[in-house]
Amino acid sequence: MATIIRLSRGGRKKRPFYSVVVMDERKRRDGAFIEKLGYYDPCTEPEVIKLDLDAVKAWTDKGAKVSDRVASIIRKASAE
Repeated sequence: MATIIRLSRGGRKKRPFYSVVVMDERKRRDGAFIEKLGYYDPCTEPEVIKLDLDAVKAWTDKGAKVSDRVASIIRKASAE
C-alpha cells in the first residue's frame, strides 16, 4: 500500500483547521486515515503547529511520501 503524509481539513467555513495524517494515497482528502501525526491551525496569529516529528521520520523511513504543504510545515516545526 502506498502511503502519503498529507493534510485533512476540518473546521467550519472560512475557518480551516488541518490534521496532519498518514493515509493511503488513493483515499479522499478527508477519508479514513491510518494515523494522526499532529495538527496545523493557520487562522491564529502566530500559526499553531503541533507535530510529532519522530513519527513523521518513522513513516518516511517506511516509504511514505510527504505532500508539498506538509513538507513546508515540517520545516517550520523543526526550526522552532
